[in-house]
Amino acid sequence: MKIAVIGANGMIGSQIVSEALSRKYQVTAYTRSGTQIEGTTSVALELTNTSAVAKAINSHDFTVITVASRDNYQAAIDAHTALIHAAPTGRFLIVGGAGSLEINATRLYETPDFPSDYSVEARTFGQILDLYRSAPTDVQWTIAAPSPEIAPATRTGRYILGSDSPVGDFVSTQDFAIAIIDEAEKKQNLRRRFTVATEQA
Repeated sequence: MKIAVIGANGMIGSQIVSEALSRKYQVTAYTRSGTQIEGTTSVALELTNTSAVAKAINSHDFTVITVASRDNYQAAIDAHTALIHAAPTGRFLIVGGAGSLEINATRLYETPDFPSDYSVEARTFGQILDLYRSAPTDVQWTIAAPSPEIAPATRTGRYILGSDSPVGDFVSTQDFAIAIIDEAEKKQNLRRRFTVATEQA
């Protein structure tokens, strides 16, 4: 399988690259600077370059976009809007945030205790989720949301999947990466969002 990872040198992207390589897949690692990542074909790419992103998606079996765009959230919204309009034909997965997960039909970022420091990012990815849910049905998107807390920890290989509500408080970046590459193989969540938590012993 040919897998592309856009944002390949980030906290999550680097683990996705490692997981894909461990399964002997051919990986193209896209970063803004074209940083060389061992074991991959490394390429410079900006998420705002819609034609290049669509070309990457169309030339791989599965593409992961894990770009937080914290320096310009509006640019992220615009980039995903443009990508939807470009209508790439390949399968791709966007790493979203946990803030748009729901409890009793209320998004986490709308709850009183949601940390204000993460509000703008959470609302941005909530808007991106809504964009994809309104996309034409021939756009083969998936969105993966982590648990409310995600950090490098232990690769347990044991995780819980959910859809729109949290299924745990924490997921390791390693287990999140396993779930994403499993999705590449199993194709279980086409045109919908899923969430992942590390299964607690």
